[in-house]
Amino acid sequence: MSLCIFETTIGYLGVQVAQGKITRIILPNQVPSIHPRGEESELHLEAFHQLREYFAGHRKDFVLPLELIGTPFQTSVWKQLQRIPYGEVSSYASIAQAIGNPKGVRAVGGANARNPIPIVVPCHRVIGKDNSMVGYGGGLRLKEQLLTLEGVLEQCLNLST
Repeated sequence: MSLCIFETTIGYLGVQVAQGKITRIILPNQVPSIHPRGEESELHLEAFHQLREYFAGHRKDFVLPLELIGTPFQTSVWKQLQRIPYGEVSSYASIAQAIGNPKGVRAVGGANARNPIPIVVPCHRVIGKDNSMVGYGGGLRLKEQLLTLEGVLEQCLNLST
């Protein structure tokens, strides 16, 4: 397992790789204050290249090998998150419905909060049923930045007024 931390336009991000797959992305507010500089693999470099393209507004989809480690319920939520297109949002209730568990809204929120690969698995695209900006592991400011980058924040705000 190898962790590399790189500087991006939103701050330092960490990418953890194990056995040729990305297993974790560490957001700026979660990066350790002491930055261990791991051995950079081609996959680390490709992940950061794609993330930088995304932050520059030139990438809408990520093409990276991922290893989503969690319970079967969590992985079903995370796979559903990957179906939310760039520039669109979904609600916890919609995701619960899509995975066949319409009463599991709170559990969907819990799985969303434990997403180990944020940004690439776009948990930032999940908003409250009333279009409110609810929780994000990277903080609401980062969530708003990402939704602004994707051109959807204003749409969300307009829907709630």
